[in-house]
Amino acid sequence: MQADLECFTHTIQGFFVPNLILLSLLAAFPPLSTDMYLPAIPTLQTTWGISLAQANLSLVIFFVAFSVCLLIHGPLSDRFGRRPVLMAGIITFIVGSGLCAMADSITILILARVVQAAGAAGASALALALTKDLYDGVQRQKMLGYIGVIMAFCPMLAPTLGGLLLKVGSWRMIFVLQGVLALAALYGTIRLKEPLEEFTSGGLLSVAGRYLTVLKNRNYIIYAMAFAVVVLPHFAFIGGSPAIYITGLGLSEQTYGIYFGLNALGFMLGSLTCTRLSGVYKPVHMLIGALITMLLAGSVLMYLGGETPLSVMIPMFFITYAVGVSRPISNNLILDQVETDIGAASALMTFLIFMVGAFSMEIIALDLGKKIYVLGVLAFIGALIPLVSLLGVRKKA
Repeated sequence: MQADLECFTHTIQGFFVPNLILLSLLAAFPPLSTDMYLPAIPTLQTTWGISLAQANLSLVIFFVAFSVCLLIHGPLSDRFGRRPVLMAGIITFIVGSGLCAMADSITILILARVVQAAGAAGASALALALTKDLYDGVQRQKMLGYIGVIMAFCPMLAPTLGGLLLKVGSWRMIFVLQGVLALAALYGTIRLKEPLEEFTSGGLLSVAGRYLTVLKNRNYIIYAMAFAVVVLPHFAFIGGSPAIYITGLGLSEQTYGIYFGLNALGFMLGSLTCTRLSGVYKPVHMLIGALITMLLAGSVLMYLGGETPLSVMIPMFFITYAVGVSRPISNNLILDQVETDIGAASALMTFLIFMVGAFSMEIIALDLGKKIYVLGVLAFIGALIPLVSLLGVRKKA
């Protein structure tokens, strides 16, 4: 543990401190936009007389719009630079947060969430691109791990903070706070020196055509698609946890925030484990271990059935831990497959992740049986597909 802190302190004291903080803020836009808002979903159901599936559309549509806009921001940043695209995205997010706070129906909220998602996509897509711009090899893998550690504080604290805001005021305050927090990222972007030295050329069709180059990269596509599936249980838990903990098990919004935060702690510890073991063990061995852990935890979740909060939290802790270990390694593995069109490649891989996430959040909202069992099945599938793909590609290589 002391070695972890010394290594982290060394990074904090180094030249890349502003970059580390900014990259963490940018990567945190998706959890900032969702996890803080989760405790308010039962309140909106009651206030507007809507079902969970209707309320979850404000999450699902956010991720769909977010994913589509990723595909726009990525190649635009290759053409015009990271900094102007980032600034435009963050300002759009702030405007969208304000519109969400003023919504008076689920329809208006969903439309406002589309605006918010368009801005958040600029931040999230370019967080990965900037990591590729600034770091190489093991250093990039470690930096992705550090970002994962810092990012984990968002889902740990955000639901609790959202619950406290509901206790002292209105759900509208949640979106106001999101806009205020985005101002810090805007300040960091204003101070950022443009890292891109070579820009793509051509008009709109040429910019969009950069995806054709990326899609021809066989190993990139296989890895990007396979490891997007890893997030199936993670996003399903985000979308289904209010119904599981608050509606199903009778926890208060504040207690729910604590249980949700414990699962987020698993993600943080997984990212910390990844940074600590980088350079000690082979990345592929760490990745296989994380996927097997997730597969076993999903099986346990199906077996226990989620009759108590602990029987949900403990298996989900190991699932999110496995996701935390695997994400920096798999992201680094995918980015290693490309040398040009980094913005487009980063946007596409993030697009795949969040489209899978949107799908899983809607699946958990449907009446397909016990939600805990569905979570376990998604965890099993989310581990098995990338594990088979990883072993298959390595065997052919």
